[in-house]
Amino acid sequence: MSAPALPIDFQALFHHLPDSFLLLAPDGTIVSNSDQHVAVSLLPREQAVGRNIFEAYPSAPESQRALFESHEHVRQHKQPHTMPLTRYDLDRPAELGGGTEERYWQITHYPILDADGELQYILQRPQDVTQQHLAELREEEMQRQLLDSQQQARFVLEALPVLIWTCQPDGAVTAFNQRWLAFTGRAKEESVGWGWAEDIAPDQRANAVQRWQAAAAAGEEFQMEFQLRRADGQYRWVLIRCVPRRTETGSISQWVGGGTDINEQKELVQEMLVANEQQAEMAELAYQAQRQALSQRETFYNLFQQAPALICILRGPGHTFEFVNPLYQDLFRGRQLVGKDVLNALPEVLEQGFVDLLDKVYNTDETFYGKEILIIVDHGGTGPQRHYFNFTYQLFTENGQKAGITVFAYDVTDLVEARKAVEKRHDDASQASSQ
Repeated sequence: MSAPALPIDFQALFHHLPDSFLLLAPDGTIVSNSDQHVAVSLLPREQAVGRNIFEAYPSAPESQRALFESHEHVRQHKQPHTMPLTRYDLDRPAELGGGTEERYWQITHYPILDADGELQYILQRPQDVTQQHLAELREEEMQRQLLDSQQQARFVLEALPVLIWTCQPDGAVTAFNQRWLAFTGRAKEESVGWGWAEDIAPDQRANAVQRWQAAAAAGEEFQMEFQLRRADGQYRWVLIRCVPRRTETGSISQWVGGGTDINEQKELVQEMLVANEQQAEMAELAYQAQRQALSQRETFYNLFQQAPALICILRGPGHTFEFVNPLYQDLFRGRQLVGKDVLNALPEVLEQGFVDLLDKVYNTDETFYGKEILIIVDHGGTGPQRHYFNFTYQLFTENGQKAGITVFAYDVTDLVEARKAVEKRHDDASQASSQ
């Protein structure tokens, strides 16, 4: 004997469906909606039922047009239709804190037909895909930034007037930049591995390869001069240097090498050696001095990069950023500084008077020393932040002419705030004692 049939409250059942649904008459009048729809739409059911969907849930004209076209598709073809991704922001009621929530929706309309196959209702199922969409946008932006970074790195490697290559940990070459391939005139396939050694002068080849293999095996930086055959068959002196790239555990993951054509310098030395011993000695000293100067320049560059101070170089009367070290760039993270003038790169400093200070130093050659100067900076959209700096603006010249301004700054924010805190406690204690 079967159990007696129980009465079913289909309206209550519809309200409790475990998803967001909106039931519409063919003309777009709201008939009912599920509890989840009420929750996500932030509009009470009694304020929605009986109203047209466009009146109950107003949106931008383009969204309303897409919604109407989807309804029209269901009315004409009596088939489900999914709208393109739609942005429909929700206005939170005051009791929920107010404000507007950015939301993205995937909306599908289903035809509900009667026994004769006529359209009786349109069932809308809006799916909130905000998090998924924003995640996709973030992923696209990350991929774009990664691609930009890769393209920039590739451009730099190709633009530098230096022969550049990379090697496996054992020293075998894996890739060259275009300048190397153009210099030797060989295809990459001929030169990778140890094929590149075929372009070293025959009387120097064995020694160069042996010394490089020994350095790679020992994990030591390598530097050497040898003659390399150019595409036209001429052997040119080059100065090469290879440095290892290490993993977190200290093992070598690859080598990066760079070479510079020093043939003119070497020929000059040889010519002066033939002239007389004294001139040859002077030429060698000059050559070594040039190398030392290059080395010192690299040393100072690395020093500026690693210095515990904010350092930048501003070129010309317009104060164009020519160099910024990592600490300076971090103060204005997310901004492109090098190549831009101060006013365009850091517009907020105009109201704070720093452009006037730079103009004065450039025009008068009077060094400016700032002590505990307040600077308000927006760190990449996180809002204004207060910093105190001790800094120096100093003019530098080239060939006796004004060239630009060097900036050296130290962040003393913690020191200033600590002193102010001590002074405040002292003042509070004085006031308390006087009462």
